[in-house]
Amino acid sequence: MTATIPILDLAKFETADANSAARELDKICCEIGFLVIKNHNIPLSIQDSLYKHGRKFFDRPMEEKMKVRRPRDDQNRGYIPYGEETLAKMHGGDTPPDYKEVFAIGPFDRPNDSYHAQQNSYPNFAPNLWPAGSPNLKLAMTSYFLAMESLSLKMAGYFAVALGLPKNWFHEKLDRHASQLRLLNYPAPDRDLSPGQLRCGIHTDLGMMTILRNEASSGGLQVQSRDGNWIDAPAIDNTFIVNIGDLLMRWTNDRWVSTPHRVSIPQLHERSKSARMSIGYFTRPNYDTPISCIDTCMNADIPKKYATTTVKEYNDERFSLGAGKSEISNN
Repeated sequence: MTATIPILDLAKFETADANSAARELDKICCEIGFLVIKNHNIPLSIQDSLYKHGRKFFDRPMEEKMKVRRPRDDQNRGYIPYGEETLAKMHGGDTPPDYKEVFAIGPFDRPNDSYHAQQNSYPNFAPNLWPAGSPNLKLAMTSYFLAMESLSLKMAGYFAVALGLPKNWFHEKLDRHASQLRLLNYPAPDRDLSPGQLRCGIHTDLGMMTILRNEASSGGLQVQSRDGNWIDAPAIDNTFIVNIGDLLMRWTNDRWVSTPHRVSIPQLHERSKSARMSIGYFTRPNYDTPISCIDTCMNADIPKKYATTTVKEYNDERFSLGAGKSEISNN
């Protein structure tokens, strides 16, 4: 049987079926670590506005986009042009750079205190960059960020119940989070790509979870099944794809899986119509949160697999491997 990415109705968690939904979520996280969620209560207007204004930003001339280029490679802030990310390198791969461009923001309106100060938190609360003359983009991104912040907290509660924990177990680990919102633009390839090059190389996500608004097109998101085959992720109207990140996999002692995924190159005959933009919200808990095996995920027969780390230690080290300029082929 061909593996698929299951759909979970979040409305079940608010009914008498909540325990059944929690068992279903646990099974999905154990088996593939990717799911499609519906009945999430995020207004379509928030989603559509960000697509509209995000596309307008990427359609700008390169010299305008470069005015808000990220100031340092270790930041997920501002514009990241083609050639400056190779996500496969985060996990030991060696590929040409990802064929995409990015615009990213992190938390905003944070307190001016010691915890958020750059000397303690960097790069988690690095300043956001905004293109001049684009108030609608800023409004669309901040509105979407706040909506995803709420949805990720809701999902964290469902994850906790699925793990046999109190529903609010993750909440204190997310009250000063450093999550990131990234607009991922995949232009239609206008030339032959380098051998081994993808729109986004094979990787797992570093954080706790990712909430992705997927867009249908040739050359889209693919998820690796347990038998090594690649599954095309669905792009269903008014749904989100949620996947487990490395931190949640470590928290659960590999009970739940942070699954490799990629964004493929469209077939040659479909390339002219393959432009797409995805919106990813990457949930990153408070940077000083210890990541150590949850008690319900280990016992005498299943010992703890990972040494304790923190969110900051794990993410900073891994992200730096995939950031920065790569050699770009002129083929």
